[in-house]
Amino acid sequence: MGDDEPVAPQLEGEENLIAAAKHIVRALGSNKNLTNDVKKILADLGSQLSNMATIEDEAVEGVKSGIEEKLSVVEEKIMSWETDESMIFDLGSNEASDYLNATEEARKLIEDLENRCSNGEDEKELLHRAHDVLQLAMQRLEEEFKYLLVQHRQPFELEHMSFRSTEDDSVEVGSMVSFGDDSFEESARRYSVGGRTSEDCIIDLVHPDVIHDLKCIANLMFMSNYDHECLQAYVNVQKDALDECLFNLEIEKLSIEDVLKMEWGTLNSKIKRWVRAMKVFVRPYLVSEKWLCDQIFLELGSASSVCFVEAAKAPMLQLLNFAEAVSIGSHQPEKLVRFLDMYEVLADILPDIDTLFLDEAGSSIRIEYHEVLKRLADSIRATLLEFKNAVVSNTSTNPFAGGGNHPLTRYVMNYIRLLVDYKDTLNLLLKNDDGEATMSLSPDSSPATEDESTSNGSSGGLSAMALHLQSLTSILEANLHEKSKLYRDASLQHFFLMNNIHYMAQKVKNSELQAIFGDKWIRKHNWKFQQHAMDYERATWSAILLLLKDESNSSNSSISKTLLKERLRSFYVAFEDVYKTQTAWVIPDLQLREDLRISTSLKVIQAYRTFVGRQMHHIGEKHIRYNAEDLQDYLLDLFEGSQKSLHNPHRR
Repeated sequence: MGDDEPVAPQLEGEENLIAAAKHIVRALGSNKNLTNDVKKILADLGSQLSNMATIEDEAVEGVKSGIEEKLSVVEEKIMSWETDESMIFDLGSNEASDYLNATEEARKLIEDLENRCSNGEDEKELLHRAHDVLQLAMQRLEEEFKYLLVQHRQPFELEHMSFRSTEDDSVEVGSMVSFGDDSFEESARRYSVGGRTSEDCIIDLVHPDVIHDLKCIANLMFMSNYDHECLQAYVNVQKDALDECLFNLEIEKLSIEDVLKMEWGTLNSKIKRWVRAMKVFVRPYLVSEKWLCDQIFLELGSASSVCFVEAAKAPMLQLLNFAEAVSIGSHQPEKLVRFLDMYEVLADILPDIDTLFLDEAGSSIRIEYHEVLKRLADSIRATLLEFKNAVVSNTSTNPFAGGGNHPLTRYVMNYIRLLVDYKDTLNLLLKNDDGEATMSLSPDSSPATEDESTSNGSSGGLSAMALHLQSLTSILEANLHEKSKLYRDASLQHFFLMNNIHYMAQKVKNSELQAIFGDKWIRKHNWKFQQHAMDYERATWSAILLLLKDESNSSNSSISKTLLKERLRSFYVAFEDVYKTQTAWVIPDLQLREDLRISTSLKVIQAYRTFVGRQMHHIGEKHIRYNAEDLQDYLLDLFEGSQKSLHNPHRR
């Protein structure tokens, strides 16, 4: 309708004026004291007022006729599409514009009719017709709106994604990446909201060409008071799209009970999928979903935030419910790494969540997200404590065969090694409320290990994680000392401790743990295992080598010869016993095995050569069972973990 056509306000003013004038004429006409001149003037005025009323009625009828004519044209345009099954916005911009203009005309006609003061039956009928036409148009536009969102949805395939920079509306083709490619995950970290980084990127979830049409439909529906229908249509379509995204990311809908009853092997796999899905779902998918909402609804007040939250709420709660179920389950040590993975991905995307759900509409999701993050943090601390208790309570009734590296030692040190990748997170979570590093030892730890763990002072400048891991190794050492007491042979006790402490020291020295534990810890434990190696040699060979001690100052040569022969025979028996026993012992580390063989060989062979060389003429060659080279070869058989015997010793 043109700007010069709406006349209803003007007519309204004239109607009031005429009504007032007629009232005056009637009032004066009832006065019997009026002169003839005055009565003539009033008669002329009444005649003029009647003429003006006739003109007014004709004008009103003309306006009604004009409104009805325009309504008929709009009605015909809108109704013509009711029998057409094709989609208007598929037929080009001209058809779409015509339909939108017709709908806008219907809306304006309703405004004009509602602004008229007349409540005649004709006006009411026109207004009713106009509302029916607008309702039909709104229903059609709602369908067109949903159709555009679905038909022009961009496939969410990570290997075929185009990225849109929020600083530039141009579309850029992203790198070709596979689903699990690290390069994609690196790129995903750049996705953001709220302008937090200069590299913000989003994905076009809907083809950019239809954004303008979607925006026009939304604006018109809001202006026509069909905002609820528009938002609901958007939410329904995009909820399906978000559900499809989770399905493609292999995320199932599971109840808390389902998760709690799940076997660890199955749950472990699902946690890995969940971690991967969270990285993709929030960045870039939810970030891109928020961008799409803003493009369509940002000019319509809080609509953008409301529609985004309503669409994202169910899938976000589905993801958070899984994490909550995992956190309230049992805290077995093997779950710790997965707890850390879940915590880190949630902590990493926390700024995005706080920005995406900043408004009041999203407060429930934001609060739930923070609660789940806190529960996972508590689960991590509880699992670490559970692990400590498991190390303390790991008891044995039988000694570990062969004196090698105990499974507990390997498990604990490999477990600790895995935690290095999470050092920043653990340093954060293991601090006390004052932000200071803390380390608590089990009450079952021995005084020696407690002294060791506190030798650096309360913290000694060590990180919270370093203190905690040193606490674990101290508990492990205390446990190993208890396990060593199961051996009756003192030399095997030291042999066992030598192996296990050497393993601990090497595990720290040859990994990223070195930077966490520090050189002082490594030096101390190197000294420990070397001390146990010397104690082993002393316990094994000291008494045996005493048999080869030189006693050439004896006054009774005949007794001396007999004793010499007996001592040599005892040496052979003892050597053969050590050989039979200690070939079954094992040193897994090749270098440590070689070092101990060399150290033992130097002591034994030197003592044997000296004894035989000095006493040969007293003993006689027939009593020499082995030469030095034989013994040296036999010593090389030690610590292989396969028991051997010298049943048929030979002489060279």
